[in-house]
Amino acid sequence: MDISLRSSPVHFILWGIIAVVMIRIVLVFAMGMMPQDAYYYLYSEHLSLSYFDHPPMIAWLLRIFSIVFGKTVLGVKLTDFILTTGTIFVFYRLAQKFHTGFMVDRSMYLILSTMLISILSLVTTPDVPLMLFWSLSVLFLYRAIESNQARDWLLAGFMTGLAFDSKYTALMILVGLFGYLLTYAPKRHLLRRKGPYLAVMIFVLTIMPVLIWNFQNDWISIKFQSSDRVSSMEVMNIQLKYFFGNIGTQMFLLLPVLYIFLLVALIRQTYNYFKSRCQPDGHHWFLWWFCAPMVFGFMFLSMIYWVKLNWAMPAYITGILLAVNFIPGKWVRIQVLLSVVFHFAFLIQVFYYPFSIRSDDTWWGWPELAVHVKQIHTRYPDSFIFSDDGYKTSAELSFFLDQKIYSGNVIGKDGLQFSIIDPELHHLKNKNALYIDSEKRFDDINPHPMPRPELSEYFESVQQMEPIIIYNDSGEPERKFLVYYLTNYKGS
Repeated sequence: MDISLRSSPVHFILWGIIAVVMIRIVLVFAMGMMPQDAYYYLYSEHLSLSYFDHPPMIAWLLRIFSIVFGKTVLGVKLTDFILTTGTIFVFYRLAQKFHTGFMVDRSMYLILSTMLISILSLVTTPDVPLMLFWSLSVLFLYRAIESNQARDWLLAGFMTGLAFDSKYTALMILVGLFGYLLTYAPKRHLLRRKGPYLAVMIFVLTIMPVLIWNFQNDWISIKFQSSDRVSSMEVMNIQLKYFFGNIGTQMFLLLPVLYIFLLVALIRQTYNYFKSRCQPDGHHWFLWWFCAPMVFGFMFLSMIYWVKLNWAMPAYITGILLAVNFIPGKWVRIQVLLSVVFHFAFLIQVFYYPFSIRSDDTWWGWPELAVHVKQIHTRYPDSFIFSDDGYKTSAELSFFLDQKIYSGNVIGKDGLQFSIIDPELHHLKNKNALYIDSEKRFDDINPHPMPRPELSEYFESVQQMEPIIIYNDSGEPERKFLVYYLTNYKGS
C-alpha cells in the first residue's frame, strides 16, 4: 500500500467496509421476502429450459440451493448472498490482472462499498447469476486474449453462454470482445485465428436450452425483451425525467463519488482514443469495451425510455477497475463514509420501517397477508385465489401459502410466467374465486367505493368483502388489500 493508505485513513476505510459487510450479513437474516424473490422461486418450482421473462439460470440455481436450505426466506437470501460472494471473489481475481499492490485493495474497497453488491446479495433477480458469469467471462476472455490458448477460449465461450442463460444482456460480452479486437491494433491479428470463433461456437452450444424453448414458444421471451420494448419507445419524444431518473438510480447503485469518477474514466478513455494518435493502453481499453457500450448505451436510451436500475449492472465490474485509476484516496474515504451512512439507513428501514413504501416492491407485510388470506380461504375452501398486479401478490401468496395461486390471465390480463404455467384455465370454469387486489396508495381502510367492472365480465357475481389491513408496530395502517368473492367463473 502507498503511504497515504498506511496511515489512519486506511483504518477508517477498512473499518467502514467491515461495517458495511456486517450490515449486509445481518440483512440476509433479517430482510423479508421481496416479490422478485418469490417470483423467481416460482420459476424454480416449475423447472424449464427457459421462461417468459428471462432465461433459466436463476431458477436452476434456486432449485439446487433449495435442496440444502429448503423452501425458506433465509434459503433464498443465502442463495443470493453466496452467489454474490462468488462474484466478489472473481472481481478480486480480475483486479489482480489489471492492478497491483494497494490498487487491488482500493478496487475491493470500492466494489464492496456499493449498494449494487447489497442489492445483489439481498434480492433475487437474474442479475445475481449474470454478474457471476459475466465476471468469469471477462476473466477468461482476458486470459484467452493474452495466451491465445484453446482452453481459455473454450472456457470464455462457456462462461459467456452461462451468462446468457442468466440474462439476455450477456450478448454485450461478445460486443466487448470483438469491439476490443477490432479497435486495438496489437490484438487485431486474433481475428484471423480460430480462438474467438471457437468461443462463439461454445457460446451457441451453451445457450441451446434457451433457443430451443423460445423456438417451441414462438420466440415469446426474446420478443418480450426486444421487439416488444422497442415498439413501446417514443423515439421522437425526449423524456428528460427518464434521463435524470437513470442518472439518479445509477448514482444510488454505485453512490455518487464512484459513479462520477467512473464517468470521468470512461470519457477520458473515449477522448484519448479518438483525439490522440497514440495507441491506447491495452488494459484500459479492454476494460472500456466491457463497460462503456452499456453505460453510454443505456444513458442514451434513457432519453426516450425508462431504463431500469439493474440493466447496466454488469458494466460496473470493469468500470470500477477502470475508475480506480482516476479516484484519489480522499474520495475513496468519502465513498466509504457515504456507504456506511446509506447501509445504516437501510438497516434502520428494514428493522423499524420508519418510511412507508407505497409500492408492492417491498419486503414488508407479505407473511401477514398470507395469514389473512388463509383465514378467509377456510371460509370458502372451494374457491381458487388470484391477483392481477403482474406477479407480485400472486408470487408472494404462492410462496407463503404453498398452494396454487393464479394471476391476471384469469381475467384476460398478462400473467407473465403464470400464463406460461397455466396457458389454459378450463379446469377453473364454473368455480368460485377469491380476488386479492393490493391498493398501494390509500387514504382510508374502507372498502373501495368504485366497482371493478372487468370482474363482472368473467364471473357471475362480484361481492367486495372487508379489506385486509396490515398495521405497523405503531398501530398505523401500513398496507391495504381489497378482497372480492367471485362466483361461477366463465372462463378466460
